[in-house]
Amino acid sequence: MRPIALLSLSLALSLALSAHAAPAARDYAVFMQGRAAGEQKVAVADDGSVRVDYHYTDRGRGDRSTTRWRANDDGTLREYSGSGNDYLLNPFEESYRVDGAKAQWKNPAERGERELAAPAFFLPLQAAPEATGALARALLKAPQRKLALLPAGEASIAAVGDYDIAGKRGNARLRLYRIEGLDFTPRMVWLREDGATAAVIFASGWFVVVDREFEDAAQKLVELQEAAGAQWGADLAKRLTHAPQGPLLIRNARLFDPRDLSVSAGTSVLIDNERIVRVAPDAQMRAPASAQTLDARGRFLMPGLWDVHKHYTAIEDGALDIAAGVTSARDIANNFDTFLERVKRFDAGSEVGPRVLMAGFIDGPGPYAGPTKMLVSTPEEAVKAVDFYADRGYMQIKSYSSLKPELVPVIADRAHARGLRYSGHVPASMSARQFIENGADELQHLLYVELNFMYPQVKDTQSMQRLTAVAAHAHEYPPEAPKVREFIDFLKRHRTVIDATMALEEDLFGGDPTDKTPPGLRGVAERFPPQARRNLSWGALKPPHGQEEAYKQAFPSMLKLLKALYDNGVTLMPGTDAMSGYMLHAELEAYARAGIPNAEVLRLATLTPAQVLGVDKDRGCIAPGKYADLVLIDGDPTKDMRDIRKVDAVFKGGKRFDPGEIERALGIVPRKSAAVAAAGGE
Repeated sequence: MRPIALLSLSLALSLALSAHAAPAARDYAVFMQGRAAGEQKVAVADDGSVRVDYHYTDRGRGDRSTTRWRANDDGTLREYSGSGNDYLLNPFEESYRVDGAKAQWKNPAERGERELAAPAFFLPLQAAPEATGALARALLKAPQRKLALLPAGEASIAAVGDYDIAGKRGNARLRLYRIEGLDFTPRMVWLREDGATAAVIFASGWFVVVDREFEDAAQKLVELQEAAGAQWGADLAKRLTHAPQGPLLIRNARLFDPRDLSVSAGTSVLIDNERIVRVAPDAQMRAPASAQTLDARGRFLMPGLWDVHKHYTAIEDGALDIAAGVTSARDIANNFDTFLERVKRFDAGSEVGPRVLMAGFIDGPGPYAGPTKMLVSTPEEAVKAVDFYADRGYMQIKSYSSLKPELVPVIADRAHARGLRYSGHVPASMSARQFIENGADELQHLLYVELNFMYPQVKDTQSMQRLTAVAAHAHEYPPEAPKVREFIDFLKRHRTVIDATMALEEDLFGGDPTDKTPPGLRGVAERFPPQARRNLSWGALKPPHGQEEAYKQAFPSMLKLLKALYDNGVTLMPGTDAMSGYMLHAELEAYARAGIPNAEVLRLATLTPAQVLGVDKDRGCIAPGKYADLVLIDGDPTKDMRDIRKVDAVFKGGKRFDPGEIERALGIVPRKSAAVAAAGGE
């Protein structure tokens, strides 16, 4: 997963301060999951020009940039230049300047100009974390604390609270601010009393950039910011959650049953509290006189969707899932210091989000170690790590690429002894076959099936080679090849489950390196807030000269492999490892494009995960006794999978959510409103 995909740090750079002058140089530490990952150095020259050197390393990837700029007195940029590489190591150059009243900008994905009638703050597409504080300082100077943004949008700022924080040179008073207009939900930043940036914390503490003066207090800052975010989320949940007063009767629905793939018109569903009480034809349904009735008007009613590959980090993630009909999910790597509390908020309804099963993340130490504090080197440490997660209610273990291969059976045996499943990335110097033979129940990402065909020529599953090798060679392993047929049979015999993440792999292997919108979000991202849609993509792999055709064939080859796995009885489960909600729709569309029948795709996204993950007693289909987790769709995805995006209402435990209402609250133009606008209506 790319934790910075949601945090792509696409903000402008400026050090204009609010009231006092900041030191001419300041150093910041970068932490991922509490481990040192990089640094940021900010320097202001005597002439006022600013230079920022920034880098971090994440499993062999990561941003590295040098940026220079000059700022106006109001904190907006007069000129800017930057160069370096993005998260996937693609080189970039970016520039911005104002000549008179004309602003001009250029980067690998954008080129534009604008006549400025009033001050505006340019947000580079690829920049350093310090930019969040720089924008905050400019906003604090602006009238009404608002500024137009370039290329588009508007930002505003509000104070959250003041806190005394222990620094290396004594206590300091820091203020937490909330900036709106950059994303679906507010972005927060910590400033000193003199206006200088103290810390920028992303993704529930997954990624922290902190002044070295306060690095020992980083966890405290995370906790305070999490509390502020939780309060914001609770206020949002109150506005968006609609609980019926008594029983709820849904009538006149076309009900999809994933158990037999049937669609039954004229069906009623009676809900009381959080459970389904009765399912029957309309004419046979008897409901209490006090029941509230909802006429489905013949629309498609199906069980809530699953996303089995999640990393809940941004505040908006849960709400985006619910808006898309995702009522159940599995999170397979997160910050265990904060995540359990978030799951409790989802369950209590104080934050909008699905029902979440948790998988604990384990890796081994080293330069390519995954973003987790749970790093193990010995059998004793491995057993202790499994027990840590099992004791806290996790249902699965996910290991990663730097794990010693000899620890795989240790983790598998301990996980199984504690009643947990075991899955993961295939460790380096180990094949997928060996990983499964040593106890893994599941593979994350279809690319590891592809890499099995390339083993032992390709053993490095830690670095970028695990991506580039698949891009270059996936087309060499068609489903009819004996090596491929044999491994598919092996997977079936071992009842191995594949969490394929096809929409993410289409972004990597089938996307455009100059386009920051993943293929699965094209036609959808246009409804997002202007700044939010600028960095949605991981960044497609750029083919080396001479390998363009091989790279072009990679994703179509993976679709053929997915279909072959399905045809031969290997269990598949849809997951995203990417943007919440909408990318799950893209995932299901990819399954359908691969040739899997639409009704079967819907079963894979509803009943199959409930069965595999052991919660089918309560979830997976619309039947008496199950949770009332339902999705009402204005279309028929059994005929056209694109209709899965036409979500009209979502029910979680009988409580109703309006997707359009959620979207408006997150700054997204609702689907129907977008359609009306496109038609020229009001």
